Amino acid sequence: MTRMKPENEIKLEFPGLSRNEGFARGAAACFVAQMDPNLNELEDIKTAVSEPVTNAILHAYPDMIGPVYLKMRIYPGNTLELMIKDRGKGIENIEQARQPMFTTGGAERSGMGFTIMESFMDSLKIRSAPGRGTTVIMRKKISMRNHL
Repeated sequence: MTRMKPENEIKLEFPGLSRNEGFARGAAACFVAQMDPNLNELEDIKTAVSEPVTNAILHAYPDMIGPVYLKMRIYPGNTLELMIKDRGKGIENIEQARQPMFTTGGAERSGMGFTIMESFMDSLKIRSAPGRGTTVIMRKKISMRNHL
């Protein structure tokens, strides 16, 4: 796909605190509202955003509070792109991390984050380098609804 110019975009940066996961969900919901998603699409987007944000908070910065970046773009054709980025410890083995039930977070973590992202979005790309951080890019085409 050739790189199109976004119709709208927003960039946010916030500290990797667990209470900011809800902020990220809310910000995504507010931004995507202009695309007039149905309720299922809206819930899918909020859930998909919360997964990489939670991963950044819990795994990227295990011993400190680091920055989490959220970039949202709307492209022609009613396509939403979400990018969540951290500058934390990175993922050593992305393929292993993408496997359902794999977690480095202990018994209380389900290991389903990437599986959830994949199931709720049309595409998922993960870039990561140990010691340099992780970037998750997700895309979803929002249905066009007819209004009377």
